[in-house]
Amino acid sequence: MTAAELWRHASPETTQMWRFLEHVNSKYGLHLKDYPDLYKWSVDNVADFWGDVWHFAGIKASKPFDEVMPLEAPMFPRPDFFAGARLNFAENLLFPANAEIDESATAVLTATEDESNLTETSWAELRDQVRQCSNALRAAGVKENSVVAGFVANHVQALVALLSAAAIGAIWTGISPDNGVSAVLDRLVQIRPQVLFTDNATLYNGKEWSGKAKTLDVVEQLKKHGLEQVVVIESLKNVETGLDEIRAKGVKAEQYGAFLNSSPDSPLVFNQLPPSHPLYVLYSSGTTGLPKAIVHTAAGTLLQHKKEHFLHCSLSPSSRMLYYTTTSWMMHHWSVSALACGASLVLYSGSPFKPHGYASIPRLLSSLGVTHFGTSAAYLTTLEANDVRPVTDPSLDLSALEAIYSTASPLPPSTFTFIYDAFPRHINLASITGGTDIISLFGPPCPLLPVRAGEVQCAGLGMALGVVDSASDPETPEFIVDDDAATGTPGDLVCTKPFPCQPLTFFSSSGEEEEGQAKYRAAYFERFPGLWHHGDFVRMDPRTGGLVMLGRSDGVLKPAGVRFGSAEIYNVLTRFFAADIADAVCVGRRRESDRDETVCLFVVMADDPKRLFDDGLRRRIVDVVRRELSPRHVPGVIEEAGGGVPKTGNGKKIEVAVKQILSGMPVRTNASVANPEALDWFREWARRENELPN
Repeated sequence: MTAAELWRHASPETTQMWRFLEHVNSKYGLHLKDYPDLYKWSVDNVADFWGDVWHFAGIKASKPFDEVMPLEAPMFPRPDFFAGARLNFAENLLFPANAEIDESATAVLTATEDESNLTETSWAELRDQVRQCSNALRAAGVKENSVVAGFVANHVQALVALLSAAAIGAIWTGISPDNGVSAVLDRLVQIRPQVLFTDNATLYNGKEWSGKAKTLDVVEQLKKHGLEQVVVIESLKNVETGLDEIRAKGVKAEQYGAFLNSSPDSPLVFNQLPPSHPLYVLYSSGTTGLPKAIVHTAAGTLLQHKKEHFLHCSLSPSSRMLYYTTTSWMMHHWSVSALACGASLVLYSGSPFKPHGYASIPRLLSSLGVTHFGTSAAYLTTLEANDVRPVTDPSLDLSALEAIYSTASPLPPSTFTFIYDAFPRHINLASITGGTDIISLFGPPCPLLPVRAGEVQCAGLGMALGVVDSASDPETPEFIVDDDAATGTPGDLVCTKPFPCQPLTFFSSSGEEEEGQAKYRAAYFERFPGLWHHGDFVRMDPRTGGLVMLGRSDGVLKPAGVRFGSAEIYNVLTRFFAADIADAVCVGRRRESDRDETVCLFVVMADDPKRLFDDGLRRRIVDVVRRELSPRHVPGVIEEAGGGVPKTGNGKKIEVAVKQILSGMPVRTNASVANPEALDWFREWARRENELPN
């Protein structure tokens, strides 16, 4: 049965996507008639497609490229896209091509729970702040390939720091202040930042939270790994900055405004760099060991984002985007690239339910005239669960709203239907999917296709997606072809052809390129050699082309859309509970009836009669995980594993099998399981749990 159609664009022929289709037809003498035709052409002609997007969407470069990519290039090693070109990422966001910008117009609005503290920044002001900050960074010794980190919330100062690093050719990495010290150091010690931007405090859920103690702990450790300069942003005026205590750690420390004002009065300079120059470091989920530091390129990120924003999202200088995100999440990086289309940004930090409860974000959308709103599926399902219908509130004007984007976890079909009752029916509600690994989307919105309940609208242009039988031989993967199937057969999501936003490498703390490339290959090309294996379990509707996301096919945890790995939990247990806990397994459970994934932690107690599993230990684990990582990391279930932790013959934990058992999927025990009785225990635990009333 085909999923219910909820929306179609009122005039698709007016969109940039349609104009691009006509451009392709005209240039190549084709007769493409719709999105499926255009998509097929884009993945059959990868080099032509990306070259046309470069010019059609508008990439500003001081030197043109010699070729889009080498002929017949494999996906790994990553092809060198757009060789010969020279460009700068920050220049493309601050002086966007193919967009007429009034420099006095608003570029950024910074908002928090405190409605009296709305900051408006014009394009001219944003450019000048980046001029000051980039010159100050240069004066501090930052060069191309230096690392600049932000332990910062989502505000204009964080954006200025990001763009300033990019203007120089330094590498930017951002971490949200709600992370604990262990989580921050697990990431930053690897990449050794030279400069750290940090907030003195944050406002969340109506309470001011000082950042001084965490900053001091972070600086103390990073000083041992090359940190030279700390810049403290006074996000809250009545909270101490801790500048003297930071200086006592042996690093330079300045308040943000003083740092900018100390810069040489020189023009804004954008270093012209190769397309594959590193831009961002984002972090994998840490399923095994520390979170892996993924290096993304300037041109790959820029071009993919502009394709998605300009063609798939129809952004323009009249657009205004608010994406509810932290600076750690890839959606922050995705959303700030909207500047490259001339769109303005609303940067928001704080609870989505303050100060007006469930009406808080809808009131912000109304008062600021937001056209494109992005959030997590968890937020939208919360509105549904509480029957919050902003469209019925006469005090709100949501007529400007054109799109709502939902990601991080699959949006349930019922929530699709609810949102079209709760918000204006003209919106393009898009459940979108992608990942930190590609810093963008495999499944974006599409103005030429309908919205169907429960489905991602399509595979994105240029992204050659396929679904592979999960049980097939890695050397000869079997692609699922469902021409006659009713809904599509589930399998593993793969991409079969190169795309520009493939990571450059994984950051290597040793500086050895081979180490980074080995991690890169193991992450994406080991499961099915030659194919990008994304770790998503999906089915593709053979009639609509839509994707239905069924969860992760690996051990990554995604409660409420926050993506992290079991190793982060294990690291905390090892550090703080070594005397109590001998072993543990941590997985995500998402049963068919569940709206979201629940993190489940099962522990094996130490062989000591004094070490007993009880509510006191459970509470201590909750408190330490919340403090050291974040509230989002706290497991929803903490139990003793009565049958032990299931492992392979070589001692590796079998997380995926446990996850599938808890989620209600059939799992067959094979010869690689050294202790099958442990899996039997989890089957019995899941059976008893499912018999309990909800």
